[in-house]
Amino acid sequence: PDEVVTVATIMDEEGFFLEAVTGVDWPDRQQLEVVYDYNRLGGEHCRVMVRTFLPRNEPVVPTISTVFPAADWHERETYDFYGIQFKDHPNLIRILLPEDADFHPLLKDYTP
Repeated sequence: PDEVVTVATIMDEEGFFLEAVTGVDWPDRQQLEVVYDYNRLGGEHCRVMVRTFLPRNEPVVPTISTVFPAADWHERETYDFYGIQFKDHPNLIRILLPEDADFHPLLKDYTP
């Protein structure tokens, strides 16, 4: 997790753009995964997926919105659905769920 900003900076310098940020719940391993999808168009087409794992009981990873401003909404959506905290995010509030939601519906142990 400590390297995601460094990797994002390298991807930016190499002409990649951010396509998506999402999460995966691994309850049997007590981990959450954050997946970053990067893409580069023009010249040689190339897609890169970067993955990092966080403890499920303390899912915190630095924001990459300082490198890719478009990460703002992706990180907010991932926070909404998985509860992953993006440290130093400028506005980490709900984006799709109600502001008072006290649940994260894509966690595998979530029950409505």
